[in-house]
Amino acid sequence: MSLVHPTSPDQGPVTPAPSSEPPGGPVSSAPASPQPRRRVRGTRTGRTWVAVCAAALITVALIIFMLQNTHTVQVNFLGLTGSTSLAVMLLIAAVGGILLTLILGSARILQLRHAVRKPR
Repeated sequence: MSLVHPTSPDQGPVTPAPSSEPPGGPVSSAPASPQPRRRVRGTRTGRTWVAVCAAALITVALIIFMLQNTHTVQVNFLGLTGSTSLAVMLLIAAVGGILLTLILGSARILQLRHAVRKPR
């Protein structure tokens, strides 16, 4: 029985490179322990990306909810009465909540900036 080595059309016969390992494989006295993984620190960009993804999911859920609630409803607010689509009222309520959050958040940021800049 003879051994046939594969050949490469460009380079001729291919022979395995000599190895420094013993024929049974590498010998070690202790099992190889995995290297501890270094913890990657979070960044503003990463946090922003997570916030954008969360906002997109919430927006999609809001749109689906609005599309499923298109029937007309009677609306009363501060003595005003009207009838409109429930989806429109949900959109107005969502935008109102967003604006309220932005106003309160901006006021708090301005308050903190003023406290930092105030001479001690």
